[in-house]
Amino acid sequence: MDLNADLGQSFGPWAAGNDAALIPLLTSANVACGLHAGDPVTMLDTCRAAVELDVTVGAHLGYRDLQGYGRRFLDVSFDELFGDVLYQLGALDGVAHAVGASVDYVKLHGALFTHTLHDAEQASAVIAAIQAYDPGLPVLGIPDSALLTLAAEAGQPVFHEAYIDRVYLPDGRPMRRDEEGAVLVHEEQIIERAVRLALKGEVEAADGSMVRLRPDSLYLSGDAPNSARTASAVREALLHAGVELDAFA
Repeated sequence: MDLNADLGQSFGPWAAGNDAALIPLLTSANVACGLHAGDPVTMLDTCRAAVELDVTVGAHLGYRDLQGYGRRFLDVSFDELFGDVLYQLGALDGVAHAVGASVDYVKLHGALFTHTLHDAEQASAVIAAIQAYDPGLPVLGIPDSALLTLAAEAGQPVFHEAYIDRVYLPDGRPMRRDEEGAVLVHEEQIIERAVRLALKGEVEAADGSMVRLRPDSLYLSGDAPNSARTASAVREALLHAGVELDAFA
């Protein structure tokens, strides 16, 4: 099972998350590419740390929205989104290459992630850009989303992730983070959910029904309070349960 988290989201003197404590616990790192968060130095430091710890690097793509941290929907055109995706992929790939790493997958951030769950037009712009850059680059996302459906149709490798700290709806999608009660805060609940997802590929939805997910990767929130402590406890519980941890890409 793969463990991924969002890293490299600091910007200049403004620090976001505890990357130094979190990255040794991961197998994959979603690195911000400078449009929703991050900057060249932060990208460089994050990629260098990933190489040193044998953690796979993924491009964490968002809207061009530093002020809103990529969490605001932007009604951009196909061409604009196509260009922004290419820009982010090229930026992170160049930085990664300079320190002996590579960009081995793509994951979307914030509002872009949420919108491409159902918006085929924006999802198609993202997939077209990834295809133009590297038709073999895997896409990590939510099963049955517009993004992964279009990626699979285009022949792009797709992998599924699950959120261990988010409440799920009966349709198999996580609740929006900004909805009341959407985020689990008790460490014991998060650990139990992670182990169940890894061993059984299922999660209990908000209405008590059981949803089959069969994830390739589990997402660990990097900016939640005590995120590193929770990630360490999750990792230890998975290993104790006999789950082998390895990057999906």
